[in-house]
Amino acid sequence: MTGKFFSALAIVICMAAQTAAQQLPPPVTDDTYLPVNRQEALLGRLLFYDPILSGSKSVACATCHHPDFGTSDGVSLSVGDGGEGLGPARRVDANNPPEESIPRNSPGLFNLGAREFTVMFHDGRLEASTEFEGGLRSPLDADMMQGFASVLSAQTMFPVLSRDEMAGSYHENEIGRAVRQGLITGEGGAWDLLSRRVAQLPAYAEAFVSLYPHVTQPQDIAFTDISNAIAAFIAFEWRSDSSPFDALLRGETKFEGAAKRGLELFYGSKGCAGCHGGAFLTDHSFHAMGAPQIGPGKSAAFETHTRDDGRFRVTGRDADRYAFRTPSLRNVALTAPYGHAGAHRDLASFIAAHADPLQGLADYDRSQAVLVNPSDHDFAILDDPAALAAIAQAVTTRPVPLTASEIEDLVAFLETLTDPVAISGRLGVPASVPSGLPVP
Repeated sequence: MTGKFFSALAIVICMAAQTAAQQLPPPVTDDTYLPVNRQEALLGRLLFYDPILSGSKSVACATCHHPDFGTSDGVSLSVGDGGEGLGPARRVDANNPPEESIPRNSPGLFNLGAREFTVMFHDGRLEASTEFEGGLRSPLDADMMQGFASVLSAQTMFPVLSRDEMAGSYHENEIGRAVRQGLITGEGGAWDLLSRRVAQLPAYAEAFVSLYPHVTQPQDIAFTDISNAIAAFIAFEWRSDSSPFDALLRGETKFEGAAKRGLELFYGSKGCAGCHGGAFLTDHSFHAMGAPQIGPGKSAAFETHTRDDGRFRVTGRDADRYAFRTPSLRNVALTAPYGHAGAHRDLASFIAAHADPLQGLADYDRSQAVLVNPSDHDFAILDDPAALAAIAQAVTTRPVPLTASEIEDLVAFLETLTDPVAISGRLGVPASVPSGLPVP
């Protein structure tokens, strides 16, 4: 009887392992990604690290998306214009403080050149869609320019229009003034002014003329050309498909110990792959998971609240309130803090809260936040019982029981998603940029 029992148990364990293996995605191949022109990527690299694209010429794309911090910046809520330094060491410039922190956590940039990444931002407000002119759904509607090579390219156009990210205040520079006046496209618009800055630098002008056939003289450079180059760099630099997990998918290795146990939990009994499936461990969809809301919240210029309604701001559907896009988990061990507002600095703590959203929200430890521009209003939503209850009410997922050892195993598995090639970068940080401005 005892022998039969253990034989049956072995069969059950084997079947569970096979089920987990059957749910693993196929390996990533070159066809998974859009093709990239290396010369275009080299040009985009300079633009990505050049503060010339910010209103006050003090912030580059790399300020909030730096390879030293997993292509993010290591803080809950970034400080763009009006800040000094990099990463958790960044501080507010006392002589030019920002009006507020950027309302959402700076996302990582890994694998955004893959064909399946057709939705951008935490709320998905920019997405590829054949229903709209130019193939893009955008909050800019009719003001959206034509000529983007991809949705990733279109994404790069938005930070330069944000007061607290890159544009700066209207009383500081011409870009901030144009944005304040609603002058975005056309001659004298914010994108045109930035394009003229770039065109006036000989090194950039020569590079664009030699790279793009439709650019025959510097005056032809449009901001779509700038954004296309930056997108090419992001796609080339941070393609991530050479992690231990990728070796597993290709049959080149096997996991043992904690990583194996974590893999089986992730793809088996804990159901993590239900939302974090596929080669990049995301369903690209939106879910209300009770993530703590900290910081200024997401609001329009005429609004004064500090909440973030998430996907609801895009669709207007009550069912989308407090729902945010499922992030890819590639290199997740290096992209803390976690959540749309970066409320958790510790991966194990975030997993525990994510598994039981209601309890995690109720027990949230505010010391988990990494705030470089603290405000008296950072925890306004968490101090408001009604607002907190609304976030909790939006959660529809059932709690997943996890022991401390299971969380450790899940962390061990997630660490196998770290790709040393993508982390170090293929082109690296340039020593200088054509504008001569300091490289972050």
